Amino acid sequence: MSFPRCALLWARLPPGRQPGSRAAVCSALRAHTGPFPGTLGRVPAVACASSSASGGSKAPNTSLFVPLTVKPQGRSADGDVGAELTRPLDKNEVKKILDKFYKRKEIQKLSADYGLDARLFHQAFISFRNYIMQSHSLDVDIHIILNDICFSAAHVDDLFPFFLRHAKQIFPVLECKDDLRKISDLRIPPNWYPEARALQRKIIFHSGPTNSGKTYHAIQKYLSAKSGVYCGPLKLLAHEIFEKSNAAGVPCDLVTGEERVTIEPDGKQAAHVACTVEMCSVTTPYEVAVIDEIQMIKDPARGWAWTRALLGLCAEEIHLCGESAAIDLVTELMYTTGEDVEVRTYKRLTPIFVLDHALESLDNLRPGDCIVCFSKNDIYSVSRQIEIRGLESAVIYGSLPPGTKLAQARKFNDPDDPCKILVATDAVGMGLNLSVRRIIFYSLMKPSINEKGEKEIEPITTSQALQIAGRAGRFSSKFKEGEVTTMNREDLSLLKEILNRPVDPIKAAGLHPTAEQIEMFAYHLPDTTLSNLIDIFVDFSQVDGQYFVCNMDDFKFSAELIQHIPLSLRVRYVFCTAPINKKQPFVCSSLLQFARQYSRNEPLTFSWLRRYIKWPLLPPKNIKDLMDLEAVHDVLDLYLWLSYRFLDMFPDASLVRDLQKQLDGIIQDGVHNITKLIKISEAHKLLNLQNSSAESQSRLSGTVKSQTRRNHGAKALGSKAAEPLGPGAGEKSLASRLVQQGLLTADMLKQLEKEWMTQQTEHGKGRIESGTSSKGTRRKKKEPDSD
Repeated sequence: MSFPRCALLWARLPPGRQPGSRAAVCSALRAHTGPFPGTLGRVPAVACASSSASGGSKAPNTSLFVPLTVKPQGRSADGDVGAELTRPLDKNEVKKILDKFYKRKEIQKLSADYGLDARLFHQAFISFRNYIMQSHSLDVDIHIILNDICFSAAHVDDLFPFFLRHAKQIFPVLECKDDLRKISDLRIPPNWYPEARALQRKIIFHSGPTNSGKTYHAIQKYLSAKSGVYCGPLKLLAHEIFEKSNAAGVPCDLVTGEERVTIEPDGKQAAHVACTVEMCSVTTPYEVAVIDEIQMIKDPARGWAWTRALLGLCAEEIHLCGESAAIDLVTELMYTTGEDVEVRTYKRLTPIFVLDHALESLDNLRPGDCIVCFSKNDIYSVSRQIEIRGLESAVIYGSLPPGTKLAQARKFNDPDDPCKILVATDAVGMGLNLSVRRIIFYSLMKPSINEKGEKEIEPITTSQALQIAGRAGRFSSKFKEGEVTTMNREDLSLLKEILNRPVDPIKAAGLHPTAEQIEMFAYHLPDTTLSNLIDIFVDFSQVDGQYFVCNMDDFKFSAELIQHIPLSLRVRYVFCTAPINKKQPFVCSSLLQFARQYSRNEPLTFSWLRRYIKWPLLPPKNIKDLMDLEAVHDVLDLYLWLSYRFLDMFPDASLVRDLQKQLDGIIQDGVHNITKLIKISEAHKLLNLQNSSAESQSRLSGTVKSQTRRNHGAKALGSKAAEPLGPGAGEKSLASRLVQQGLLTADMLKQLEKEWMTQQTEHGKGRIESGTSSKGTRRKKKEPDSD
């Protein structure tokens, strides 16, 4: 007789008449089916392991633990061995046992010791119950223990080892919490850079306000060294040092996320390199390194790059340029590396004055004025109002391509150009040499992202105000004195208060998980999404008071965007670090498309990209077209960025760069005529408003047949008026033709629309009242008959 058959017959005997003990059968079963998941005794038998399960650190945020799905077992090819050894289970009895198990306070307390708080315990139990109730055949060990509990031969608490095994299946993080904490331990970042720690570096901090010459002195050291690296916050600044260095006879390469330029004809690397701070090498030895705008070490999104450069650059001398607010933090960080900081303080080279009167009206503008706005809508509005006054303005804002920004700056700086007014966002705060006499704050409120990643609108900080105001009256410009004021009188006192506040000292430096750390996390949690891995990493991470983990919302956004595409973890990580503006749908969809092409192993060729962006592109006809072109420029930037990480899959970088230069020229022409684009967009908006009003009026008077016919005609006219003002549009719309010819202004069109609406509304009311009156008369005639 086979062993399962013998055991089955034995199990069918009444409990009191079974020969031997169940322990003997269990022992035999261990040899036959493998070990049980734990001791099948009372709760105290398993409680001894709980002390080490918690890890001894802060309690994790369990809301980040996403449960995995454990499918119920189907019918086994070998049959239900558990039923053969004991008997088939009564699912009703099993459900009662499970409910009793769930309600026991001892079980809940023991689960908490193993990291299952109330939320996880509930989720794990629901999954455990579904698994048992829906499985056709259970594992032998759990089948036997359930059968024993049904016969009162075991206690309900004996289910806990099986429940815990299941919980660790759906929440694998419970099994490896200690390992994850070790991987995400960020408390000693200097140890990440052994090459830098092997040097005794000299740290020199050049501190001072804008236009004080601090960067100039650092760059002079850089140019006189045998080898050097310049780390800047912007591509524009890296380009400027690249050109300045080569013009001074010091061969210098350029490295940004999207571009690599080697000055030597044979492609050999030069001894000097100008790069964006994210791209600096922490393994190449240099004589001198310059880290510009060191105060950005506190930036919630990019601060990690400055921390990495400060701690990791292998240079004999490191020159830091920035605000005095960063001195204390840098000194503390360098103390942990055993390096001293020499501080050199500079004063502003030219005076700057805060005026006692606001501008109040654009009629008071003077040549050399720069109006600083904090939104594109304000940029467009101010530019249009300046154009109405017969003045010409240059425009600079963050999403413009670097070439267009430089072209607009050259136009404003050119003494022979009629453009003497600049309208800009805080993008003028760094990276551009501008000849500004007076900075005018159009507003002091700026949208910002707080430490939690939430958007807020608050007054600008003292640091931001000083950075922007300092652009006036620069030493290298024709204006040797700078002036600062506001557009509105009520903002002037607040501006003075902001500028007079001491700059808050920087208290912490940013950190960022590396690809290697995320890979190690993924090794322990192979079925977890990259976005969820990042959440768990940040939650488990341990940092001391001198550091913080940078905001990774943009990384997670990209991770969730391409999650469904089959990519290796390292490739997925690289795609997620690609810099994109998530407010631009076309750029986001392009990242998705690029990742999809990559996953199919289909190279993204130049011809494919041309078809994708629908090249050739036409000059912009309105503001929306201009913004679309800016998005396409960003897509080409994304291609170039990826081409330096995946050369085989993005093979046509040089051709794409030429294409981008052509697009830059188209955008420059559009920005040069931006007031015309704004005017057309405003007219288009008004015509859309007229169309919307006509449709609303049609719905209001739809109950009267004759009025409906009139409104139908008006609606048709409104629909034509709402068509884009492109070639041939004037043939379809009288209103748009009159606007284009200058015979009808936007204000006149708005007034006509108001008068037409008033007339139609009054006429419609009269018809409705007339209809109501006649109905009432008919009702009165019927009343005697009804009586």
